[in-house]
Amino acid sequence: MRVLIADDQDMVRTGFRFFLDAQPDITVVAEAADGETAVRLAREMRPDVCLLDIRMPKLDGLEATRLLAGPGVADPLRVVVVTTFDLDEYVYGALHGGACGFLLKDAGPTLLAEAVRAAAVGDSLVSPSVTVRLLKHVTAERAGTEAAPGAEAPRPQEQLTDRELDVVRLVALGHTNAEIAASMFVSLSTVKTHLGSIQLKLAARNRVEIAAWAWRTGHAGERA
Repeated sequence: MRVLIADDQDMVRTGFRFFLDAQPDITVVAEAADGETAVRLAREMRPDVCLLDIRMPKLDGLEATRLLAGPGVADPLRVVVVTTFDLDEYVYGALHGGACGFLLKDAGPTLLAEAVRAAAVGDSLVSPSVTVRLLKHVTAERAGTEAAPGAEAPRPQEQLTDRELDVVRLVALGHTNAEIAASMFVSLSTVKTHLGSIQLKLAARNRVEIAAWAWRTGHAGERA
């Protein structure tokens, strides 16, 4: 897996590169210290995954994400946004800008590698320890209250089936495709078929947007 790292802090880039290059299946092919350079290198090199910081000079991570993976991009790249917890509103913007995953800078090297691997295969890092907690926090703020699930949530173009809602719930709780398949006693291809149908019905570009919809509509809790 070929990875581009974009962060304005030399120490962060060095740390990310050191760990990722040590992985047998990951190679860092480019680094950028600002958003403009990140977009240019990403378009030129077409890495499998772009790790983008939120706050960068010249072009911030949100705009860089929209340019590389947002609506209207003919051949979008896979972007993982790296942030800190107090930047949760920025992460919400990145999610809607096309990011297929995000994690905290202090999440640790293992989670970093997991995020890269997930993005490279079209999956997302939506883990209970990071993304789910963040999605709950952000969607509660946007709704104005924790008790208002569904505020601003778009209606599905077609009603989701019970099985699709099961998949949505598990995605929002941080399960991978393999874990969903095991939990539902179905094949991996069946899970992927459900996800494709869900994305069409919700007009969601990726599973992170599916998770966001679930939290905003109250479909992310444990099944009764």
